[in-house]
Amino acid sequence: MEVVKTVVLLTLMSVLFVWVGGMMGGTQGMMIALVLAGVMNFVSYFYSDTLVLRHYNAVPVTREAANGLYIIVERLSQKANLPLPQIYIIPDSVPNAFATGRNPSHAAVAVTEGLLQLLDDEEVEAVLAHELSHVRHYDILVGTIAATIAGAIGVIANMMQFGAMFGGSRENRPNPIVMIALAIILPLAAAVIQMAISRNREYMADEGSARLTAHPEWLQSALAKLSSYNAQGMVHEATPESAHMFIINPFAGKHISFASLFSTHPSTEDRIARLEELKFEIK
Repeated sequence: MEVVKTVVLLTLMSVLFVWVGGMMGGTQGMMIALVLAGVMNFVSYFYSDTLVLRHYNAVPVTREAANGLYIIVERLSQKANLPLPQIYIIPDSVPNAFATGRNPSHAAVAVTEGLLQLLDDEEVEAVLAHELSHVRHYDILVGTIAATIAGAIGVIANMMQFGAMFGGSRENRPNPIVMIALAIILPLAAAVIQMAISRNREYMADEGSARLTAHPEWLQSALAKLSSYNAQGMVHEATPESAHMFIINPFAGKHISFASLFSTHPSTEDRIARLEELKFEIK
């Protein structure tokens, strides 16, 4: 069922992208957008995990190098009936974690050195259970491609605005006012879609962690610590394009702005409150 949901979401995002191309350049623009959507989906599907791990200088670890971490991931994978993912450590003092990979058979989990230093074993287990829940539901694939297409829509929207102001007087060119309006509305629509996808799946992964560990309080404690620490600093080289992957928004310490309305993460307070409700179901 999750595979079907994933395909539907990615198809809708691609259709939106192609429609934008059509609005900008007619049939030719639609065909160009269709090709670009195909290329972006291909690259995101097969190479997004490698690119993001390389970006954050993640180092693969073995059982011998990080036995405690390895045991936790192995135990959780068996409980979740998932293949053992590759395990990485990011050389960064700011505590955070993410999962990546196109499907459970090609997945990786990465934690920063700061996370291992800040959290106790139970909290680390809760964080890793959260990330494995993302893997189980193909969340990273959806989020990555949604972010890629949303970014591309933003680029095309800027081109539409530029074309509306400085384009020639072609008879088949869309109304300049319509193009400018779409140039403003479309990036916001894409951001809302990306936000909705990511926020909902964060709640789902939190619930998955609570049920997998049978201890919602472990994740509650971990989220409180991570949120407090990330309010003071952020992971080195963090980017808006990959922010949705982390368990805590790496830009949580940034000043509140209009852009924060489209944050890919729900508030830590809301997440902790939802976990509190789960205690009555799980225990």
